[in-house]
Amino acid sequence: MTVANAAPVTTVEGKVPRSWLRDADGTMRRDLGPRELAEVVRSGTGQLWVDVDSRNRHQLAVLEKVFGFHPLAIEDTLNPESRVKLEEYDGYLFMIVRGVCFEDETPDPYDLETFNLYFFLGPNYLVTVHGERARSIMIVAEVLERSPDVLGRGAQRLLHLIMDTAVDEYFPLLERIDGMVEQFEDRVFVSFQRDTLQDILQVKRLILSLRRHLFPQREVFNLLTNRPNALLSHETQIYFRDVYDHVLRINDGLETQRDLLGGTMEAYLTQVSNRLGMVTKGLSVIATLSVPFVVVSGMWGMNFQHIPLSNNPLGFWLMLALQLAIGGVLLFLLMWRKWL
Repeated sequence: MTVANAAPVTTVEGKVPRSWLRDADGTMRRDLGPRELAEVVRSGTGQLWVDVDSRNRHQLAVLEKVFGFHPLAIEDTLNPESRVKLEEYDGYLFMIVRGVCFEDETPDPYDLETFNLYFFLGPNYLVTVHGERARSIMIVAEVLERSPDVLGRGAQRLLHLIMDTAVDEYFPLLERIDGMVEQFEDRVFVSFQRDTLQDILQVKRLILSLRRHLFPQREVFNLLTNRPNALLSHETQIYFRDVYDHVLRINDGLETQRDLLGGTMEAYLTQVSNRLGMVTKGLSVIATLSVPFVVVSGMWGMNFQHIPLSNNPLGFWLMLALQLAIGGVLLFLLMWRKWL
């Protein structure tokens, strides 16, 4: 196989989206101009991948002027809040998949950033649209540079590869959350840090957010796997079945982490209750043991002229012994009733 560059494009750098074309003879071409892209779409020959940066309005114009996509689908690519979905148009499929990642540039360790990946799948082309966050696109582009045969398998297989890479990015998040849960267990059962509850609630909210983003994607991959479509062969749908299994595994992992967090939260609250009970028990013992000292001292501290043992040189020591004896008896009774 030979790899050749396309003719130089006369437009300003950045106005033309990245593109890869594998001709019928196996030749690989890069960064085609709008006329060349239109010719490939019209002829239906070769396998084409066009990667559009949604922040560049010149590149976005290719969606309408070259490919003629529906205005509603193009409008969805401009809205970062567009929901995850799969829509079938005349001659192509439009799909939205949501990616997630931790925002490491903020001091909040639980700050989650979401972004959308948009896909247009035609008979012999795949158009991807994204903003700044598109690690899966960059990974597949690097793979394509090293192995041009990836595009030779067809646009639908390239779609599977990108989506599979995007879904697999959830697994590192799952591992990171698993490490957080283990730290919480140590902080509850070993060191008992009082700020653990707040962190547990934040991670629990994080898991709920991930499940909210992941749930609609499960439906999309279910449709890609099971719904018959002229643009997806049965063989390719088998590959999407593997992605669907990955989504189910991630969802099951999030469910497990949520259950573990619930158990850790209950353990934390139990620890708080136990520690409060120990403090209360200690204060109760002190209060109980102080009763004889208060009572006896109060009785012999009354302002009467004739008080037993008031003139006895050993009276103080006898009263002290009596108080200690009564306190010892109370302590014995508490231990005998297993209240201590």
